[in-house]
Amino acid sequence: MQHLFTRIASRAAHVMGQPATFIVAAGFIVVWAASGPLLQYSDTWQLIVNTATTVMTFLAVFLIQNSQNRDGAAMQAKLDEILRVLEKARNEFVGIEHLTDAEIEKIRDALEADVTGKEGDGGAHGTTVERLLKRL
Repeated sequence: MQHLFTRIASRAAHVMGQPATFIVAAGFIVVWAASGPLLQYSDTWQLIVNTATTVMTFLAVFLIQNSQNRDGAAMQAKLDEILRVLEKARNEFVGIEHLTDAEIEKIRDALEADVTGKEGDGGAHGTTVERLLKRL
């Protein structure tokens, strides 16, 4: 089931991101707007575009979230592999995406302080993630 959904979501997201899809959607809006005088700008006329755009937006949200989740997980796996193979990399950073936002922010602040030389103890190089969290 997951493979089927992934294939459908990937294909739909790819199609929805194409310029031709935008042109077709814009064309439908133009046709809808042009049909207004013919239908005397009735409630049904308005309901057509409201319903269509609501449904398309609702489905697009799920496609976008699915794409972002997969892209984020793939990116994280690639970064973890880079950390794993680099000799001087701190392997403790593998998996920090599972920490809380506050913990990640502390680590980021400590790393930025290390890079800018604002640390008085020689910087954070070689410091574990746990020590970075305790220090800030």
